[in-house]
Amino acid sequence: MSTQVTEQTETEGDEQTEEQSPGERRREKKEQLQREREQEKTDLLDEAEETVELKIFRYDPEVPEKEEPRFDSFEVPFFEGMTALDALIYARDTYDSSLTFRHSCRQAVCGSDALFINGKQRLGCKTQMVDLEWPIRIEPLPHQEVVKDLVVDMEHFYEQMHAVEPYFDPDELPEGEREEQRQTPENREKVKLSTRCIWCGACMSSCNVAAGDNEYLGPAAINKAYRFAMDEREGTDRKEERLRIIEQEHGVWRCQTQFSCTEVCPKDIPLTEHIQELKREAVKSNLKFW
Repeated sequence: MSTQVTEQTETEGDEQTEEQSPGERRREKKEQLQREREQEKTDLLDEAEETVELKIFRYDPEVPEKEEPRFDSFEVPFFEGMTALDALIYARDTYDSSLTFRHSCRQAVCGSDALFINGKQRLGCKTQMVDLEWPIRIEPLPHQEVVKDLVVDMEHFYEQMHAVEPYFDPDELPEGEREEQRQTPENREKVKLSTRCIWCGACMSSCNVAAGDNEYLGPAAINKAYRFAMDEREGTDRKEERLRIIEQEHGVWRCQTQFSCTEVCPKDIPLTEHIQELKREAVKSNLKFW
């Protein structure tokens, strides 16, 4: 009798599965995968020899109960080679899917995950947890308008970058259709470090001058101007125009040589040095000999 009941139940189950629509089957599979992922994360936390506490800034102007900024704490497993971004992703995927932050390449190339970690501007994907003091405090970049949680509005930063007109305008183009615009190895070496900028905004966030002067071009934009002005392929007239842009009232002369931008740059660009060299170039361009 029990065998007949079991066979009948299995048959009914098969019929029910066959009656499911494709959409229902996809949702069921998705839910199953989600349960498996959650179990994997739980197992990882249980098996971890060490855990680390994250204190993460939270703010959401669109949700009444989250309009007041606060810090939420999350306990995440620690493993060798773990980055601050790894920890954030674990906290989001395990505890709170509404936790918001930017990230993309995870290889310190895109610049999207610049954050204020333990009181310093850093890239989340480049910052090793083992190098930080615990508990770890993660905040959005200072001196920027916070959109939600760890996401800041970068529009003004991009406007400043474009204000220096970051593109070439040579006096002459190569004669051949496929001829390249040649550059000497020495000149390439001179501008090489300036080309590393990934537009992360860490330097701008660390700059006290930029914090008090919203019109200041900022170290990233001035470094971009340096990249073109010091390139030997740049046209003579175009270089003069570029120097006029950066020597304005809110340009290179606003820099107070604090080196804060150089200290936090994740690509080790000597930003302060580049700004000082542009100052010298601006002075030389205005010298007249009779």
